[in-house]
Parts: sequence; C-alpha cells; structure tokens
Amino acid sequence: MSQTDIAGFPIVTAPEGAPPVPAHVPPELVLDTRVAAGIVANDLAEPYAPADAVRDPQFPRIHYYPWPISGNRHGAWVVTRYEDIRRVYEDSDLFSTEGVAQFQMLAGETFPSIPLGIDPPDHGRYRKFLNPWFTPVAMKDREPRIREIIGGMIDEFADKGEVDIAFDFGRVFPVRVFLDLMGFPFSMFEQFLDWEWDILHEEAIETKAEAVRGILAYLRGFIAEKQAQPDETLGSYIANGSIDGTPLTDDEIIGMTWFLWLGGLDTVASTVSQMFRRLAMSPDLQARLRGDKSLINSAVEEFLRTQPLVNSGRKVKRDFEWHGVRIKAGDWVTVFNTSGNFDEAQFTCPHQFDPARSGNRHFTLAGGLHICLGAHLARRELRVLLDEWFTRIPHEFRIKKGADTTVVPSLLSIRNLPIVWDQKR
Repeated sequence: MSQTDIAGFPIVTAPEGAPPVPAHVPPELVLDTRVAAGIVANDLAEPYAPADAVRDPQFPRIHYYPWPISGNRHGAWVVTRYEDIRRVYEDSDLFSTEGVAQFQMLAGETFPSIPLGIDPPDHGRYRKFLNPWFTPVAMKDREPRIREIIGGMIDEFADKGEVDIAFDFGRVFPVRVFLDLMGFPFSMFEQFLDWEWDILHEEAIETKAEAVRGILAYLRGFIAEKQAQPDETLGSYIANGSIDGTPLTDDEIIGMTWFLWLGGLDTVASTVSQMFRRLAMSPDLQARLRGDKSLINSAVEEFLRTQPLVNSGRKVKRDFEWHGVRIKAGDWVTVFNTSGNFDEAQFTCPHQFDPARSGNRHFTLAGGLHICLGAHLARRELRVLLDEWFTRIPHEFRIKKGADTTVVPSLLSIRNLPIVWDQKR
C-alpha cells in the first residue's frame, strides 16, 4: 500500500528517511502509523479517533513501525485489534517483558526494572512483595490522606473561578500522593518532574542519559538514608526488604525504587488533563456526574478506556508466524492500546462516552500478569478527585476562551488547560 485514506486519516508507507528495519520485514508492511500511535497532536473532540484507521478491514492485521517506540531505541511489529493485544499481554510463554522501559541502560546500568522487566516465575515473587501496598484495602486506608491532599488543593482555587487544571493541579496532586507514599521529600517535586520529562519526552539520547544518571544518584542516596533510618514508608519497606527471608540485593532494591519512581509521576496527571478537557467540553456529562455520584466509579473506567496513554511493548521469545507474517525471536511487538480500546468487536459504540458502561475491560492499565501495579491507586485518586471536585466546585466549568485545546494522545497529553467557572452564591 503506497497511501490510503482510511476513516479520514492518511496511512502511508514509511518515508525514505525512516530508520532501517530487519531484513525479514516485508517492505509493504513498513508503515507510517505515527498518527495512530498517539504521538501526533490534534485538536479533535475525540483525540484517539485517528487510530480507527489501523482497524479498518483494508489495513494489515499486523504491520511494522520503524521508529523507536515503547521506550526502546528501535522499531517493532504492531498489533491493533483487541484480541491480538490481549494475546500479547497474556501469553508470557511467547512474549517477554525483558528490556521493557529500560531507560537505565542509557546510563550504562544493567539492573532490571522490577517488577515489569521480570518474567514469570520470578515476577510473581516481586509482585507478592509489593502488592500489600497497592491492594484495594491498602488504598481504602490511604484514602483519607488522598482526600486531604486533593481537597486542600481544590480549596486553594475554588473561590477564584479559574485554574490551569493540567499544570497547576493535575501535574501536582498525583505526585504529592506518590511522594507521600514513598517517603520522598516534596522539595524534590520540580526536580523529579524535570528528570522524568527528559527521560520520557526528550529525543536526545544524551539528555535522557543525563537525567537517568541524576535520578539514580538521588535514589541511591535516598535508599542509603532509609537503610540508616527506617520508617513506615514504601521507600523504606523496599530499602530494607527481604523475600522469603533473603534480603533484597542492591540491584533488586534500586530496580524496584527506580521503576516505581518512573511510573508514579505523570500517568494520572495526563489522565486528569484529558478527563477535564472532556468534561469542560460536555456540560451534560458534568451535570450527570454532579447529580449522580454513584456513576463516578464506572465513569472513571470510561475515562481510562477513552484515554489510553501508553502503548506497551514485549520481546518475542521464539520464531513464530502470526496473521501470515513471519516474526523472529528477538523482535519486538508493540500493542496499540490507542486502537484496541476502541475496537468495535469488544466495545459497543466505542467513541460514545458512556459513564455507566459495564464490563469495561480496557487496556489502559495494561493486562495479564503485568497489569499496572498502581492500578488501584490510580483509580482511587481519580474517584476521589471527581467526588471532591463536584462537592467543592458545584458549578459548571468550561475551557477558558482562547485556550489551546490541542492534545498529544499519549503521556505527553496536555501541558496547560485553563478552565473557568462562574461563582454562584
């Protein structure tokens, strides 16, 4: 296919300047699907609609994306249908997480990101060690503190009738919750976000590497402090941890601490900015949630489904054939959650936002054994946020006139989104 226009969006053969691909990849399957990958900004009411093109019957069931993706420095095979994505997440005999999100390699480090970068059976040992901090019961115990943080922040601007919900609120409150959980000082807030931005969003490899070196030096000092003076935080629990009576090694301790740091800063922040963009553009949805808070839990799942921020990757363990395509051991397969969460075969009217949708088994928080460790924390934060917001600001809000509503439908998301409301006494 040289070029097609599917679902109103162009899909083209990768241009000459695209990175080289492995010799066994058929040239006709090397396609430029960056618009579907969620890295191209748009100002659509449904920012993920461009990904519909890669589920069109005309489009190959599997194709090759030549640019670096899923935290790697190379391309990958891509699957876009719900059932294919589920196979990648659930078939750990064929698909490995070894090397996933290994940004630390840029700084010459060899420790794995734990638990994501560990395959079964060892993966289960690490999840069992960490899970007590992230269960629904643990989140219920932490909810008063989460509510205190969110409610206090909302009260600071509730009477002003305006806030940059992305930069001044969404960027801040999940990090405050995470710092509190881990035992990191709030004084590191801006430095943490600067490091993470460089690691996840800057293209220059040396910029990424320098940020990795900075955060790892800090984390190793933090671990040493917690070992010298243990406390009741998750950071201390890891620093002084043991599994089955055997103390964690230095690599295990930094592997867990680093991975939780990497995953704990901007996922919920990006979700919040897109969530409030949708709410601000839909007064009817605001009114429905404000008037019936029993919908908040299912609405949060729908916000998550319609805002899949991350397309995950896995490493292929052995040669196999899939949808008529020969895939080799060592190749990478990336799932376009940006597409799978809108698969008509799984979700009725997928682009219709239904706050009461049931059976909402989306992939925003991944799937299979490696489903997001912080899934319950993310859900709790978003549920508490909506509850506190509609209680403390019972007014219809809208996007400030003239504000840029452009979205990068991924973790880049929305940097600034000022919203306003009229005070009614």
